[in-house]
Amino acid sequence: MKQIIAFGASSSLKSINKRFASFSAKLIQNSTSKVLDLNDFEMPIYSVDKERINGIPEKAFEFYDILKQSDGIIISFAEHNGSYTAAFKNIFDWISRIDKIVWHDKPMLLLSTSDGAGGASSILVEAYKRISYGHQYDDLPKFSLPFFSKNFDENNGIKDSKLNEQFQNTISDFQNILF
Repeated sequence: MKQIIAFGASSSLKSINKRFASFSAKLIQNSTSKVLDLNDFEMPIYSVDKERINGIPEKAFEFYDILKQSDGIIISFAEHNGSYTAAFKNIFDWISRIDKIVWHDKPMLLLSTSDGAGGASSILVEAYKRISYGHQYDDLPKFSLPFFSKNFDENNGIKDSKLNEQFQNTISDFQNILF
């Protein structure tokens, strides 16, 4: 059994990205999943001065170790003003101080969604560029879901047949690098 860590890169209590990541993790065959909530890893805003004075927060080590213990990682990115959410960026900044290889070269599935037509695809492109750079897997699977509220059902998944086919192919691609 593979252990999958999934999270929405958002601190929203009703995060659609967390819901999407959680749903996606349940589709991975021969695996168990743990869904993280970024609110459980809230830390001071990263700065070199805070690191010098106080060190790296224990929450950063906890998050880092959870990723390290996993067999695969699923992240669904929310987009705030064309970039990562502050919650995700802060965690990313802190854990990158522990080790430059933040994601431990684990198989990853990168997702994004929003209630708009773009499905947060612009941040998915940026996240893909950053995360795949130097990663052992040449082509990390990625998928963006537009119009989340219209296209997604908690029990049945993606309603639009073309989008669902693309999504299922992406899930299959992730499983292929995971196993």
